[in-house]
Amino acid sequence: MKTANIMKAVCVAGLAATCVWSLAACTSADASNSATGGVAATVNGAEVAEDDVTAMIESIRGQMGAEAEEAWGQWLADNSMTPISVREEMIDSFAQQELVKQGAKEKGIAVEGSEVDAIITGTKAQFDNDDEKWQAALKQAGYTEEKYREMVENQLMQKKFSESFASNEEPSQEDLLQYSQMYASAYDGAKRSSHILFETGDDATAQSVLDQINAGQLGFADAAKQYSKDGSADKGGDVGWDKMSQFVPEYTEALNGLQKDQVSGLVTSKYGIHIIKCTDVFTAPKEKGEDGTETVKITSIDQLPTEFLDTIKASLKQQKQTEAFQAWLAEYQEKADIKINEMPANLSYAVDMSKYQAATSTDNSGTGATAGGAGNATEGSQGGADNAAPAEQGGNASGEQPAGGSHSQQPAEAA
Repeated sequence: MKTANIMKAVCVAGLAATCVWSLAACTSADASNSATGGVAATVNGAEVAEDDVTAMIESIRGQMGAEAEEAWGQWLADNSMTPISVREEMIDSFAQQELVKQGAKEKGIAVEGSEVDAIITGTKAQFDNDDEKWQAALKQAGYTEEKYREMVENQLMQKKFSESFASNEEPSQEDLLQYSQMYASAYDGAKRSSHILFETGDDATAQSVLDQINAGQLGFADAAKQYSKDGSADKGGDVGWDKMSQFVPEYTEALNGLQKDQVSGLVTSKYGIHIIKCTDVFTAPKEKGEDGTETVKITSIDQLPTEFLDTIKASLKQQKQTEAFQAWLAEYQEKADIKINEMPANLSYAVDMSKYQAATSTDNSGTGATAGGAGNATEGSQGGADNAAPAEQGGNASGEQPAGGSHSQQPAEAA
């Protein structure tokens, strides 16, 4: 089957990173403009409803602002697509989702109702457990509560299924060294820091603690454990490396001005008052060429901090898991009995393409995006149902509230 170009284009347009699997798992309740009641395809006997395919395509049109026939037709032409190819690719996405369901069933992978309940309860809490706000969010996203629950269940199952391809095999030293080179270049100049967080308005206490630290009367880590209101207090205030986290702007600006072992003044952010200490700086080893140009050169993985190596190992294991999943899907899809029925007439998205020509000769559909379908199935699984909040919440009602408690990831903002 074809690469899901429509989903690639949707990703380029800046829509959900999970693409097919966030969208196809739950079709919009209001998106379909023409109910056919027919069957678009069968996947090992399981039916893909024509109305679900239409609803998903119409949902994508809406997200791209291409509801008008002229805008939709021009978009299709500009991306070298037709209503027929869009339908085929959407069916392909639904078929892959169905194959994953069937594969998970064969492996005995199931999702308990309590798991779904926990996700939905957590998501509702982001709307203050206010049913009116919750229903409004569902409506805005085009979900019914039943369909949203189905989406969460599908994502949890798909996540479990994807994880079943994980291997305990450790990455080779060769792979680790190769990735270390890339990470060293990306993390050159990274700074590690600790901080002490005081409540907004508690300037007097913050200044007193800072004076004691600067006078050598109080150790920074001890001060963090005693005074900090942040979840990092029990670690002496350590919040890790800046290039592995996303800190609030005020914190980042202050940290950028510090050298190793230097302590900042009082730094105010929306979370309170910070005292920041730069505890380490990573300078990547370099070699100088004949022309005097310096380039990063890693000869041993021991040249990287442990935290970087842990990230590299996790990335390599994830890559192998993805490759194993992709291999399974390709083989399973090849053996599957997938039958696509003829496209019905008068579908809402079936415009006359003879009216439209591409504005440019450049194919925009794949620029800067990964392939849709199976690739996004794996990507989507990593976010999983944790990111299954309705509308544009991204799993977080405010978009900035740190996860895991009132200040557990301060000063980092939740991604």
